[in-house]
Amino acid sequence: MSTQSPSVHLDRPGRGVEALRSFLLKWSLVLALVVAWELGAMAGESPFFPRLSEILSTAVEVYFSGPASQLFLADTVFDDVLPSLGRVFGSWAVAVVLGVALGTALGRSQRALDYTGPLLSFMRAVPPPALIPVFLVLFGIDNTMKVVTIVFGSIWPVILNTVDGVRSVNPLQQETARSFRTPRRYWVTMVVLPAAMPKIFAGMRLSLSLALILMVISEMVGVTNGIGFQLIFAQQSFEFHVMWVWIVLLGVLGYGLNALLLAVERRVLSWQPTRGTADAKTKEA
Repeated sequence: MSTQSPSVHLDRPGRGVEALRSFLLKWSLVLALVVAWELGAMAGESPFFPRLSEILSTAVEVYFSGPASQLFLADTVFDDVLPSLGRVFGSWAVAVVLGVALGTALGRSQRALDYTGPLLSFMRAVPPPALIPVFLVLFGIDNTMKVVTIVFGSIWPVILNTVDGVRSVNPLQQETARSFRTPRRYWVTMVVLPAAMPKIFAGMRLSLSLALILMVISEMVGVTNGIGFQLIFAQQSFEFHVMWVWIVLLGVLGYGLNALLLAVERRVLSWQPTRGTADAKTKEA
């Protein structure tokens, strides 16, 4: 044991250097893209493609021009950004709950999957934006239409990944649970779902990205607030700097929400052995 443990510790500085190198490379590419954007916009001098510095200065005016009582946040943050985030998180939460429940039921029943498979494939192939006129007729122009649109479009990655994760449970675990006569509710909540959780989180990340996109699309029709409304309004008003401010905000939100969910995933799945731990155990063996 004493001769093998130093080899494991010697790998840690190497992993730290590799992580630092990856971090520097990633942000170097981001910096290069920013510089290329600034120089390209300066050379082109197009009103449709402003410089990044101009976009950032406009963003300060749009988002941080409010009074001190509002922490210098402008009214548009409360009237447009927060309602849009509420629609995204609320609809995505509904899609996750329904998707995990339906995916678990289908994954545990081959007969149900055979019967509903063609119907699910047909519904998944229908583009959600094409159904917005139908949802407008059925639910009106209030938040219900937006929620239904987002849920319909973002539920499919959760369902499919949950089905795949549930069906990939080790058969030995199934036989062990059956031999111990484990109740069904404990088998599902303590064996099936934890085993399927990595694939469920993969579906949740993709679903969150789709929810953000569908939020913007649904807010472009029949509404008077939200990020999508402000984006299309700025475009129709020929305020291209403001239009790019909202586009950059969507990019920041997409990156930030994905990073937040990835951190939650690592926290929840911390019980799983990492690749480095598995390699170390292999070396010890």
